Amino acid sequence: MDPIPGAVSEPHAPGPRRVKRRLIAALVVLHAAAVLASVVLIVRSKDDAAKGGGGSAKSLLNLAPKDSVGWVSIRGPILSSELGKPWERGAEQWARRIEQLAETKGVKAIVLDINSPGGSVGAVQEIYARIQRVKKEKKIPFVALFGDVSASGGYYLGAACDKIVAHPGTLTGSIGVIFSVSNLEGLFAKVGYKADPIKSGRHKDIGSPARPMTPEERKILQSLIDDAYGQFVQAVADGRKMTVEQVKPLADGRIYSGNQALALNLVDQLGDSEDATKLAAQLGGIKDEKPRVRRDAEKLNDIFELLETRARLTLGLGAAGVTLSAGSAIPRGLLYAWSGGW
Repeated sequence: MDPIPGAVSEPHAPGPRRVKRRLIAALVVLHAAAVLASVVLIVRSKDDAAKGGGGSAKSLLNLAPKDSVGWVSIRGPILSSELGKPWERGAEQWARRIEQLAETKGVKAIVLDINSPGGSVGAVQEIYARIQRVKKEKKIPFVALFGDVSASGGYYLGAACDKIVAHPGTLTGSIGVIFSVSNLEGLFAKVGYKADPIKSGRHKDIGSPARPMTPEERKILQSLIDDAYGQFVQAVADGRKMTVEQVKPLADGRIYSGNQALALNLVDQLGDSEDATKLAAQLGGIKDEKPRVRRDAEKLNDIFELLETRARLTLGLGAAGVTLSAGSAIPRGLLYAWSGGW
């Protein structure tokens, strides 16, 4: 039957052939990613086996072990990744990159390029613990480079490093912990909403926005804050070679500029990425006047992220959930975070 003139046709779902073409395209993209990963792993394994030999595998991707400075960029909120994939940007992936660089032949020092307002306590401590382990087991020095913002959890990570380089205008500090609780009882009453939880104990709904917090609950939460705060202060004291008593007056949550932080011994020097690289090379015993910078693991993960995004778009799934960004929602729970940076 011929279509009626002027009528609007109903949208049709993609036909079987179109779906098949999309699926094949996605499989091709994922296959290419697998092949690329295999090539890199084979070359690296041959490089390790050669132990200084001049085999063709090394010259293929120029992966010969040369003295270099490893570089890891930590950007945005420091949170656990949403899906746990190796190419996401999250605490587990950053910690893994640090360890990968530490195990790479020729890497004598690592720069942590930090531009972050902080994040969740667990995520920050995951990276902090990995830095400490690498320093102890591999004897590799770390230099933190603070960007626009390196506050709270960002500073926590800097405190784990041997030296800290900041820009004069860097916003840093915010040493402290926060647990945000909202009271929406008045709003709920206006719209006719009432919560009536069934719970196993009187504190099971602690922090509920549907009712006021009791004095006992406030005391419980404050004890959590005090404990996490004590861990933060101790980490700063250990990293900066200060006493807890010296750190506490500086750790009231306020932020500092790079200039102010230098005067208070919270950073070691003012400078840029080149200064941080040279300082790391010096600590790592690299004699080159212009030290090499190694970012292989980060570039490879960026390729995987791009390939996954392309595969999702090909299948019509969108690119959601691939990365964490500074626009991510602030999570609930204990945070080493400066709220002004989110």
